[in-house]
Amino acid sequence: MRESVVQAEIMMSFLVSEELSFRIPVELRYATCDPYAVRLTFHLPGDAPVTWAFGRELLIDGVGRPCGVGDVHIAPAGSEGFGDVLIRLQVGADQALFRCGAVPLVAFLDRTDKLVPLGQEHSLADFDTHLDEALDRILAEEQSAG
Repeated sequence: MRESVVQAEIMMSFLVSEELSFRIPVELRYATCDPYAVRLTFHLPGDAPVTWAFGRELLIDGVGRPCGVGDVHIAPAGSEGFGDVLIRLQVGADQALFRCGAVPLVAFLDRTDKLVPLGQEHSLADFDTHLDEALDRILAEEQSAG
């Protein structure tokens, strides 16, 4: 099976503090080789791009209601319906907060759903093969390192 990809670039506000924020480009990517995940690549000024991968369903749910456990939390920014979305990414005590419009996120997610309908990710025959290969690589790296 040939890999298919959905990509988009949107602008997000990186909220440094209540007084300071700046707009940055963020690439959104969804690929059939990893049908359960979306990848967001943040282009912060002066730093190398940073990519986060998390569940597509988490992003879908976060547009409409607060959700997420652990390192990724997504929630509507207010109660005004289809307004902005907050994405909080955390590693240990460090966190980054981003704000973006719900409309471009929903448009991107709609395109992913046309490629692989939500709930049909398991139907991609090669996914299990890719997962097995990735797990084998991870195990081999851990064994050679330790």
